[in-house]
This record gives sequence, structure tokens and C-alpha cells, in this order.
Amino acid sequence: MAIAPSLTQIRVAQQLLAGHFGVSPIVAAPRLARPGNQLYLKLEIELPTGSFKPRGALHALALNLQKRAIAEVVASSTGNHGAAVAWAAKTLNIPATIFLPANPNPVKRKRIADLGAQIVEAGGTDLAHAFQLANEYSARPGVYFLNDATDADLPAGPATIGLEILQQLSDVAAIFVPMGDTALIRGVGAAVKQLSPKTKIIGVQAELAPSYFLSWKAGMAVPTDSCDTCADGLATRTPESDNVAAIREVVDEVVLVGEQEMLDAIHSLHFSMRITAEPAGAAAIAAYRKYPGVVGCNVALVTGTNISDGVRQRAGLPSAS
Repeated sequence: MAIAPSLTQIRVAQQLLAGHFGVSPIVAAPRLARPGNQLYLKLEIELPTGSFKPRGALHALALNLQKRAIAEVVASSTGNHGAAVAWAAKTLNIPATIFLPANPNPVKRKRIADLGAQIVEAGGTDLAHAFQLANEYSARPGVYFLNDATDADLPAGPATIGLEILQQLSDVAAIFVPMGDTALIRGVGAAVKQLSPKTKIIGVQAELAPSYFLSWKAGMAVPTDSCDTCADGLATRTPESDNVAAIREVVDEVVLVGEQEMLDAIHSLHFSMRITAEPAGAAAIAAYRKYPGVVGCNVALVTGTNISDGVRQRAGLPSAS
């Protein structure tokens, strides 16, 4: 099957996003690299809301506004996607309602509230109940459910990360990409495999939330009973079959990382690079350290900076206050 999104769609997304924020920086990380190996960090934490998510949210909302009238946009999220949808809605003057699981990351919840979106906290502790409520709410006339996992227009937004990396570095051996609902890796993988097929795309999942790793291996959706990880951005337990098929087209390997490995990566990023990352944002560094290695230039995506005080303490970081 053809790799999606296409290069044409990705380049259209790149033009649209360029009107709202610039190219995210890429920095060398020699202190974190293995001997004889080059490591670069793609800092998506520099984007609005402190994560890569505005790329997909703004692109999808803008495209759908061209197709039809939208009275309100809704999303279900553990936090970063919700903040991105709230930001995109504010940017495009559309009301937003964000459905969160019970007891969400307070830093992410505050970002959403500060952007003026209505917040509904669902009863469940993972995303399943929040998704159900958002889906029911979206049956109202004029409501657009911008679902991170299934929206067909969204992956072209994060795919622009792949274009940027290949423009910033001349020869990339491998890119380590966190995998939650897979929109990020489907986008980045699509861009990179169409322009640089030899570059390895290495997915990263939490050991306690391995649904897409299991699905990627099995070639079919394999749900898990729970996804109880400190990396809320990676906490998925019900894979989409279409997404499984898509990642099998573009993902060369998947690495599972443990809770302490992500906490150690957060610690190293902070004290070696003065970069603050949340667990999902540091997961690619944890995977790079664990993976046997790819000779040449390696890139790890640092995808989010919205770390809670509790995780800060567990990772040995000073308080944010």
C-alpha cells in the first residue's frame, strides 16, 4: 500500500504551519552519545504548548475548516493533544472542549485551561472513558471530533518534523520516535521513508504500555489490559488496526523502555543539556541508550516538556517553583 501521508500533503502542511511557528531546533548531544556515534536532539519542546502536538492539531483543524462549517472542536487527551487542540482552536477562533481522564497531569490541564478551552474530566483513569464521552458529544451538529489516533488529516502535521530533520542534517542513519497513538511516527516515518529510505525509523514504547509494540510484531491490533506508565503521552492500550498496518510500512524496529530508564533520561537531559522533558519526551533518549546502535548520525525526538511535579521529584529534578 502507498505510504501516507504523501510528500505533497506533507509539503502543503509545512507551508501552512510556517505561518504560525518556525522550524524546531536540532542540537548536537555529544555528552549523551555513545563513543564513535553522533547523537542529535530534535527539540519539539520549543513549539507552542511545549510539545510537537500543535503541528497535527492546527493542520487538521485548518483543513477541516476549509471543508465545512465547524461550530466547535472537541478532543480526548491525556494532556498534550488537548492543549494543542485548544491552542489551534484559539488561533483559528473556534470554541474547544477537551475531555481528559480523571486526575490528569496538572501541568497539562493548566495549559488547556489557560488557552480558554472547556475541560471535562472523565471518570476513568486512562483515555478510554474520555474518548467515549468526546465521541458522544461530537454527535451534536457542527462539532468536529479531532481524534489524534484516527484523524486522516492530522499525521501530515507531525510529518513535517521528518522534512525538517532531513533538511537540517545531510545524512541521518536512524531516528528514534516515541509511539503513543502513533500519529507522530506515522507522519515522521512517511516523510523520511519517501525521501531517505535507508534511514531507520525506530519506535519507542513504554514497557508498561506496549500495545503498539505487540501489534507491530503481530501484524494485528493487540490491546492490553492496562497502560499504567508515568509517560502519559505513551499510555495507549487499544490500538487501531489501520494504524498498525501503517506503522508496519514505515517502522524498522520498536524498543521498549522501562519507567526508571525514562526517569534516568529525564535526569540526564536536565543536567547534561539543560533540557526539561516529560517521560514521553525523554523516551527516545532512553531507547537510544538501550538499542544496540546504528552507526552514524542518530536523531532522538524530544517531544514534550510538560512534566508534573511528582515526576520531577522521581527523576531527581529541582522543583519548578
